[in-house]
Amino acid sequence: MSSNLATKLREGTKKAHTMAENVGFVKCFLKGVVEPTSYRKLAANFYFVYSAMEEEMERHREHPIVSKIYFSELNRKASLEQDMRYYFGNNWREQIVLSPAGEAYVQRIREISNTAPELLIAHSYTRYLGDLSGGQILKNIAQRAMNLAEGEGTAFYEFEEITDEKAFKSQYRQTLDELPIDDATADRIVQEANDAFGLNMKMFNELEGNLIKAIGQMLFNSLTRRRTRGATELATAD
Repeated sequence: MSSNLATKLREGTKKAHTMAENVGFVKCFLKGVVEPTSYRKLAANFYFVYSAMEEEMERHREHPIVSKIYFSELNRKASLEQDMRYYFGNNWREQIVLSPAGEAYVQRIREISNTAPELLIAHSYTRYLGDLSGGQILKNIAQRAMNLAEGEGTAFYEFEEITDEKAFKSQYRQTLDELPIDDATADRIVQEANDAFGLNMKMFNELEGNLIKAIGQMLFNSLTRRRTRGATELATAD
């Protein structure tokens, strides 16, 4: 039995994906405008979000559905710890703060883990497949925009345990399609994935203030005026 979940997720989140990539902060990022303070705040939020997601995925690694999509080689917490140390120093744990939008994201992950663990698949799909698809594009943009040396501040984008990202994504999607779920559960996972995109968008929106202060309102308006189909969306289609 095939759930066709991979196709349902791809088709069912297209609009949300496009909306996320047209948030001002993301559009500026994709055009090579990266404000360091905002980027550090985003990376710190991601540390908390991925820590929560990976703790809950680990907690349910024997779950009849979640276990099938549990791939420890995707985990980003350790990589983000490296980046936190680079951006904030050795006492980074005392410096980073979870933003209100980040807090809502973490709370949602904890909530579904307690009430409907199968919905964690939506968050895994939304974050990890995007990381694998657009990671190298975003890494290169961040390096150029912030003048980062190779291997400095970009550990988040490196999947050292995955040697063939395209093959891994194919395996991941096949696993999604083979999950033992009914149509109603698949629809709930797609809805949760759309909600996950919304949670990401709220985090991005929080960062626009610092970006506007750094580059000016006129330049920000110029960079974000046109609605575009972003680089990572194109990559995810591969």
